[in-house]
This record gives sequence, structure tokens and C-alpha cells, in this order.
Amino acid sequence: MTSATQPKVFGTGLIALDLVIGLDPETPVRCWAGGTCGNVLSILAWLGWDAYPITRMNGDVASERVRADMAQWGVHLDWTTCAPTTHTPIIVQKIRRGREGRPEHRFSWSCPNCGRWLPPFKAITVNVAERIKPALAEASVFFLDRLSRATLTLASEASARGAVVVFEPSANVPNQLMSEAIALAHIVKYADDRIAGIRGVMANDSAALLEVRTLGERGLKYRHRLGHGISNWLHLKAVSAPLLADTCGAGDWCTAGLITKAAVGGRKGLRRVGARGVRAALRYGQALAAWNCGFEGARGGMYSVSREAFDDQITSLLNGRFKGIDCAPVLDVSASVVTCPACPPASQHERRQYESAR
Repeated sequence: MTSATQPKVFGTGLIALDLVIGLDPETPVRCWAGGTCGNVLSILAWLGWDAYPITRMNGDVASERVRADMAQWGVHLDWTTCAPTTHTPIIVQKIRRGREGRPEHRFSWSCPNCGRWLPPFKAITVNVAERIKPALAEASVFFLDRLSRATLTLASEASARGAVVVFEPSANVPNQLMSEAIALAHIVKYADDRIAGIRGVMANDSAALLEVRTLGERGLKYRHRLGHGISNWLHLKAVSAPLLADTCGAGDWCTAGLITKAAVGGRKGLRRVGARGVRAALRYGQALAAWNCGFEGARGGMYSVSREAFDDQITSLLNGRFKGIDCAPVLDVSASVVTCPACPPASQHERRQYESAR
């Protein structure tokens, strides 16, 4: 049910099924909605937004698991089966101890059962984008992390209606689509370990109001155009993670925190919060990222801590009075293992194969 008081976010990009294989061999494989876009929109729904992912799920087992997971957080599924439909991407995430005993995660795009490549991401089509345009009328934010002509068509429409366009590229590919996205986006955020820098973000003809470069344990750097001209690069130290179980998804939580505190009112709202509000929003995002590092999986904390306890823990973390994470599963996340489209129907043999891949 959409509330008139809840801000709206639309997003398209990587929405996948994460198969999370944790450190404890006794813990079943967790099957959760994932991907950058999938995580950001699910987190925002948990934080009180009306979130609308736009994707091409075809009703396969993986897509139904993603839809069911998103639905329990209040994500709206109106635009999740856009034609032509296709298989939902599946990403295997394995968590292991590194040489220094720290947890490390590795991603795999091949099936642990049959060994074949798992389904890749496929963008929506321009025909679908034209049908969705009217729905963007009240959007505060449009999020994208993968580029296509259809994606940019929707981002441009959302921008024309006053939304903040948030672009989070996974790679810096110098082509026409990338140039158009950089010129169109109001917030550009990227990870330093993937992209050293992006030319043109703060060019005179770009719409950018904020550029964020995350630095992992070293925090983040950012610059903005919310005062007189372009600011210098500013640095924010990282918020120390109270527990360290898995760093996967930290960037997605930081993005969701930034959007929640700075972009509720669309582009006018972003300008209104100004430089000081953006700094506070980034700090909030860093606290969310640090908090979720205490759980396995990109959004593991959402399955272990109630929303009320989460708010209290984030407040104490920001105030420097954090006493620990009091968690107990708030949802039953046990489920049968999802196979890739090339695998035979589910069986006990399949489960043993997945378990041996751990």
C-alpha cells in the first residue's frame, strides 16, 4: 500500500539472487535478493520508502525467490516482470577466513551444481521504458547501476520530473552511454577499488551535485556543488565496524543511508539539505555500512535485527556509545537451494552437490 507520506524510489540495474555460503558449515545456504540495485531498493523499503524495481523476471525459481524476499520488506513488484522476460541473475557468494583470520568473500558466476555459467544481467527494453514513464511522476529518486538506452530514457524522465538521479557504476567504460549517464546524474558514487576516478562528473555541462568515492576501511572522499562552485575533495573517516562478519554490501548500505537522509524531497530537497546535510547523510550511510558488516550477506542484518532495535543501534553507533548487537532472527530464511536454469529439477543429490561446494 503506497502512502502519500512515503517517498518513492524507482531503480533498474543488477537485481539478482544471492546464494550466501557462510563460514559455519552447519548453516544452510541462504537465498536472498541481491545485486546493487536489488540491495539498495530493499534497504530503502525497510527504511520506509516506496521502492519500485524495474526488471525482467520470468517466473523461474530464482526470480520467484527474489520477488518473495523483496515483498516481505515492502518492495513493490509492479514492474518486476517487464517483457521480454528472462532468467534472473544468480550470484554465489562464499565467505572464508583470510590469512589474518578476517572474513573474505568471493563471488562466483558459475553454478556449484552443474558448473555452467549462471544467468547474466539483461537490461530492460526501450518499449518498456516508454510504458513506465508516467509512473515516475512522483519519484523522489531514480537509481541506476547498469547502462542501456532504456535505463537512460527513464533516468532522463525522472530528472525532468524533479527526481534525484543516483548513478553507481560498477566499471568505468568510456562510451556514449557512460558519458550521457555522467552528464545526467545528480549523485555519482563509486568504489575506489573498482574505479580510480571518473572524468567529467563535475564538468560545467553535467548535472552532478555530489560525487562520492568510497575508500573501504579508509572511509570516503566526496565533493559537491551545493554552495558557491565546486568544493574541494573532503574526507570522512570510516565508522568502525563493531563486529566483522562480512563486508559485502557495505557500499549499498552507505548509498541507501545517503539517499534516505538527503534525497527524500527529490532534487529540491537535496539542494535544501545543502553541504552540511549531505555530510550528515554520508555519515549516516557509513554507520549503516559498519553495522551490517556484523552479519553475513549483503543485507544480513535485516534478517537478524528488528527495525526498532536497528534504529537504536545506529543511533548509539553514531554517538560513540555502541554496546553491541543484540540480535535474534526476525524472519525464517531457511529454504531449499535454488538451482540454475541448466540444472535438473531439485533433488537430494542437488542439495549434496551444493553442500560439497562449500
